Amino acid sequence: MSGLPTAAADATPPATAGRPRTAPSVATSFPRRALRHRSFVVGGLLYLLVLGAALLSLFWTPWPVYEIDMAHKLYPPSSAHWLGTDILGRDIVSLLMVGARTSIVVGIIAVGIGLTVGASVGLLAAARRGWVEELIMRLSDFTFAFPALLSAIMLAAVAGPGMVTSITAIGIFQIPIFVRITRGSANAIWAREFVLAARASGKGKFRITIEHVLPNILSILIVQATIQFALAILAEAALSYLGLGTQPPQPSWGRMLNDAQSLLFQSPMLAVYPGLSIATAVLGLNLLGDGLRDLFDPRLARER
Repeated sequence: MSGLPTAAADATPPATAGRPRTAPSVATSFPRRALRHRSFVVGGLLYLLVLGAALLSLFWTPWPVYEIDMAHKLYPPSSAHWLGTDILGRDIVSLLMVGARTSIVVGIIAVGIGLTVGASVGLLAAARRGWVEELIMRLSDFTFAFPALLSAIMLAAVAGPGMVTSITAIGIFQIPIFVRITRGSANAIWAREFVLAARASGKGKFRITIEHVLPNILSILIVQATIQFALAILAEAALSYLGLGTQPPQPSWGRMLNDAQSLLFQSPMLAVYPGLSIATAVLGLNLLGDGLRDLFDPRLARER
């Protein structure tokens, strides 16, 4: 009998049997899923390449961007000038680096204007409803009739072309986009049960908007801001190409394309380099936006 196991020994559970399994936290699961998402990783790397060049240009460029050297104009790529020089003898790499900074600054400020104003107005429309919502949406429709190019032409006629003109024109065009997205997403949240419970508990519309509505649509706004950032870079390049945006001597990818159009047969690479820079920035931001959309989607998050 002494060799038989006792009942107490049989009843003793394993050391780990009673331990609850903890699910991975959001802070650890999101980076893990992000690193497995190809679109997010590729887009992030492309955008970090552009952002790194822009930040580096604040402290260092291979050559001074405002230095004109007519004796070395249209030089081919060499150890001194990695991508050659332009019609004024300026280093192409230096111009591309500072041009990246210009595009990013214009995009951030313009999208910031559209996101701040548009999201605020869209939340107001969803909270107040009635004639307030109708008035805001009709004003948004009216603003859509003035794209960034037309707004820039009108502003340039009044205040003259420049970076401020392009920022203002692009920012104004961004506002109705964010108004529509914010209002539609917020209306869906206002119909949810937890918002109805918050209203029944006596919370006001402003408090509900800040505590419940805005946090639930923030991911949608972030994804849309990323996509609009790419479109803002394209718009800035187009306005600079037409002479309505950034003015010389400030480098800009659009200005570089404009300067290269008369040299397409003599030095076609002068147009290729800024074109590739614009394509890299826009592609990176679009892939990054697609990745964020998938990562913020709860259904796709469970699948990944």
